Amino acid sequence: MTAIDHTPQVGWRRRTVERDGVRLAVFELGEPAADRPTVLLVHGWPDTHALWAPVADAMASRYHLVAYDTRGYGESDAPDGDAPYRLPELAADLFAVVDAVSPDQPVHVLAHDWGSVQTWEAVTTPGAEERIASFVSVSGPNLDHLGAWTRRQLRRPTPKALAQAFSQALSSAYTAVFQLPVVPKVLFAAGMRPAIWRQFLTTLEGTDPDNLVFAPTFRADAVSGLRYYRANIRERLGSPNPRSTKVPVFEIVNTRDIALRKAIFDNTHEYTHRLWRIDTPTGHWLPYTNPGYLADIAAQFIESIRGADSSPIIDRARQHGARQPHSGKLAVITGAGSGIGRETAYLLSEQGAEVILADINLDAAEETARTITSGGGFAHAYRLDVADTDGFNAFAEEVTKKHGVADIVINNAGIGLAGHVLDATDEQIRRLVDINLMGVMTGSRAFGRKMVERGLGGQIVNLASAAAFTPQQGLGGYSATKAGVLMFSESLRAELAEHRIGVSAICPGIVDTNIVAATEFAGASADGQKQLQDKMSGMYHKRNFTPDRVAAAIVGAIDSNAPVVPVTVEAKVGYRVYRFAPGLSRRMARTKLF
Repeated sequence: MTAIDHTPQVGWRRRTVERDGVRLAVFELGEPAADRPTVLLVHGWPDTHALWAPVADAMASRYHLVAYDTRGYGESDAPDGDAPYRLPELAADLFAVVDAVSPDQPVHVLAHDWGSVQTWEAVTTPGAEERIASFVSVSGPNLDHLGAWTRRQLRRPTPKALAQAFSQALSSAYTAVFQLPVVPKVLFAAGMRPAIWRQFLTTLEGTDPDNLVFAPTFRADAVSGLRYYRANIRERLGSPNPRSTKVPVFEIVNTRDIALRKAIFDNTHEYTHRLWRIDTPTGHWLPYTNPGYLADIAAQFIESIRGADSSPIIDRARQHGARQPHSGKLAVITGAGSGIGRETAYLLSEQGAEVILADINLDAAEETARTITSGGGFAHAYRLDVADTDGFNAFAEEVTKKHGVADIVINNAGIGLAGHVLDATDEQIRRLVDINLMGVMTGSRAFGRKMVERGLGGQIVNLASAAAFTPQQGLGGYSATKAGVLMFSESLRAELAEHRIGVSAICPGIVDTNIVAATEFAGASADGQKQLQDKMSGMYHKRNFTPDRVAAAIVGAIDSNAPVVPVTVEAKVGYRVYRFAPGLSRRMARTKLF
């Protein structure tokens, strides 16, 4: 497959900027204006300015876009030796381009890979904030910050610290080969062809082949770019000199990055006056895999810095101090006014998430929200009847419009129904199915569609029950709905796997929640209802397994993308008995509890 030059398609205007005898090929789209600020696009290895063609197509209507081939790439000069490729030289090139294309106004920078590394060098230069208005960093760390992080991990050799350092060392092992003087040049000169690189990115990153844009100089660029590694890696990691920046920084951390582990960015807040961060389950080459998303999120950040538009996504990404496990995430929880839903909301909020609290009892949801916001968290209460399919779909639309696409959806709302199935009324069975099963299916589908459309993955958690796999007389209707939730979740998990959306089914056993006191008993009189509810509540109180422990299991499932999570000893035992000794499970089901 031949190399593709995207320049004619996007309509770049070419110019040359010279610094200290090195000519840099610069490409522009549009003209700078008060309402069209300049955005500088900086590429990495082994790319050229052509990397940005799909992103530029999406941003050209709003901005004056400038991209350039960094020294050693594309149509720019390639000085001999390694010294000309040290970071101070690269940062000076960046400032030279800024001065040429936007002499009167600071520019916004969007950079990837080594483009981000050299921009970090630029923004940590004293006075950089006068020339750079903001910096969006994709898959490129500050090497001094990385060196400091590595030393810290090794100075405090906890198992976690050592595991993180070892993981990054494995991911970066290829850079050691790049340090060799001859071997990588020979290998790349022989084997680095556009067709091979295209197949590599398509297979590993899941890129759209139409987005893959390579300059005619691709093979030469791949070899020339090795000098960036030789000139900087050993020096900066061996003797780091971490410096701070006053430039607003937005880090987009790709959690499936083959070269960079997300933990290496955890100390960025120590060196930035204003930091935003979003973690996405994407790979290294985000400008190729999801250019529309990158263009949109970068524009939202730029506009927020300019003070033109407020974005809930950017507001949520603002980082104050050390990052929490779910910082920047948006979580939607049904049945959040009490019990498991409320405790899960508390825990996710403590871990940095912004939470949407839905409950049929708005007062209860608002009480949960007040507790969270009084502690400094972000929470929003909504009234929602999960049995109302049209209302649920409208709720999903409203949440997406006001707050953005949910990263986590927890379908927790449910009711109980006990007593013999033959004694239950059609209305009781219908209400049970509408809330426990249809509500879960509607929530999963409504928010799942949004996740798929966004293309950045997510996690759906559905509350089933140990009753899903432990048949019991007196709980036939309830068990049927929870078994439906379990199998629905397993099937949905298979459907959404290609979109990197996880689906987990949580199966608690006997948990002390309000659902017990509100459980209806089919066929019982008014007096009998109260007696049976008191008896059941007493049994659950005596078990004393609290909702916060289920919440911890839910958050654990989100973190690990666990498919099925039995919670409580009886749930774990029942799960295995039903799988491996179903006859025993059926005999146990004959035991009368109520």
